[in-house]
Amino acid sequence: MAAPNKGRRPAAGGQSKPGRALAFILIAMVALTGGMFLSHNTTPRLGIDLAGGTSITLKAKPEPGQESAINKANMDTAVSIMERRVNGLGVSEAEVQTQGSDNIIVNIPKGTNSEQARQQVGQTAKLYFRPVLTAQPTAAPTPSASPSASTSGKPSGKPSGKPTPSGAPSASGKGTPDAGKPSSSSSPQGRAVSDALKASGSPTPGASKPNTPAPNPSAPAGDSAAVAKLQAQFAALDCSTKAARSKAGEGAKSSEPTVACDQNGQEKFILGPAEVDGTDVSKAQAVINQQNGQWIVQMDFTGGGSKKFASITGKLSQQQYPNNRFAIALDNQVVSAPTVSSTLSGSAEISGNFTQQTAQDLANVLSYGALPLTFQEQSVTTVTAALGADQLHAGLIAGAIGLGLVIIYLVAYYRGLALIAILSLVVSAILTYTIMALLGPGIGFALNLPAVCGAIVAIGITADSFIVYFERIRDEIREGRTLRPAVERAWPRARRTILVSDFVSFLAAAVLFIVTVGKVQGFAFTLGLTTLLDVVVVFLFTKPVMTILARTKFFASGHPWSGLDPKRLGAKPPLRRARRTTSAPVDNPKEA
Repeated sequence: MAAPNKGRRPAAGGQSKPGRALAFILIAMVALTGGMFLSHNTTPRLGIDLAGGTSITLKAKPEPGQESAINKANMDTAVSIMERRVNGLGVSEAEVQTQGSDNIIVNIPKGTNSEQARQQVGQTAKLYFRPVLTAQPTAAPTPSASPSASTSGKPSGKPSGKPTPSGAPSASGKGTPDAGKPSSSSSPQGRAVSDALKASGSPTPGASKPNTPAPNPSAPAGDSAAVAKLQAQFAALDCSTKAARSKAGEGAKSSEPTVACDQNGQEKFILGPAEVDGTDVSKAQAVINQQNGQWIVQMDFTGGGSKKFASITGKLSQQQYPNNRFAIALDNQVVSAPTVSSTLSGSAEISGNFTQQTAQDLANVLSYGALPLTFQEQSVTTVTAALGADQLHAGLIAGAIGLGLVIIYLVAYYRGLALIAILSLVVSAILTYTIMALLGPGIGFALNLPAVCGAIVAIGITADSFIVYFERIRDEIREGRTLRPAVERAWPRARRTILVSDFVSFLAAAVLFIVTVGKVQGFAFTLGLTTLLDVVVVFLFTKPVMTILARTKFFASGHPWSGLDPKRLGAKPPLRRARRTTSAPVDNPKEA
């Protein structure tokens, strides 16, 4: 007679080979730990409130009638510009990111002048078009992907196919060798600087006519002295570091000549007074030239901007290199310095050795100078390194206390089963720590104080999953079943409860992450991450380990210290009807 169990499927949730799940999670732990050490990121990246530093929250404010200017593209451009400003301070690992639709969060680590940082990131970008008076390649140019660029125009708004003259310089500064030599006021460059000083209102020796513009208090006393001063600044100008480039020409007014570096440190300039303001640009976009398939940047000007641009390009087109170039200067750093070959008015295009990315970057810079966006400082939080260390220490103590209380409860109530729970918590902690350490350089995740709170809350959520499963097993033992079938029968019902509970927790974390701004997102992110890891640990570690330990004598016999003692649990007499029917068929094997 065939045995009644022949051909019967294992009980729902049964796990005949728990070793596979344990091997899988062990491999995952080894891989994450190995990746952490190989990448040399053995500790999670700490947020400003733990490591110390300054956190600045800025809110975008549109000009009246320009509410639509606050959009994703413009906010991303603002983030890009602010990143360049912060990097110009010599700051490493600063974070600039959008929060919501109209907020920008700037996190600057310790060791930075917070007041200077606030001034740098809070002010509106200043974009000017200045004529190039003198240009010189730097002694040690840095590698750059900047394209060579020249300016072709659309006189009166019509396309111009005039090619760039041969030998035209590149935007990265490869010009004639003598272009940047310090020159006296009698040289072409010196005369250009002198003329620029006159145009800015600075007096020249012997020039005291009644109708002469009022002297500029910040300008040198005489023309020769002014030229000499600018040339001395130019000769001493250091463009080798971001911090030095950001300070070049610091304090110079738009109506005065100034010195400047390009953004890559490959070329330095003496620039004339600003002839066109960034707000005179109505539109800038990167497009493909249909004739040659190369990327170009097209600019459209406002009515007043068109007249000013026509005036300056008309003058520059009559000059020789390098005085036939105009510089596009953002925050006094030259973004591009193309040559001018004809008079331009309503629109112009910058062509050269652009890639799609570099063309779009330049178009964004030009567009941002014309955006009706300003930023209002909402909050500034400065945390010293000592205070951050104290907060981290307090958070770790709170976590240790919480973990200790959970372990004490598990040991007191579940006894031997507490071993499984503690091992599961250790596995969860290893996975959480390694993932957080790798997410720092991966996506810029920083562990802040709310995130630590989320990890502490997750201890209780994870322990709750173990308790649900253990209680289901004990319920089966109370019904009179032995441990091995109790483990398998308890799992399907416990699994459903665990999944529903974790889904609710994860949904709450996801909603909190989406609708909140700032540090609360750290709490939501950590809570969501640990909730997902709870599911992984329970399915791939807790359940397989419980299946294996159910086969041991200590647990299977219901030892008083196992936490599964039938007498202590008030179990019913063992179910033995299945044994009496082993020699006869059973109508419903599941009832046995």
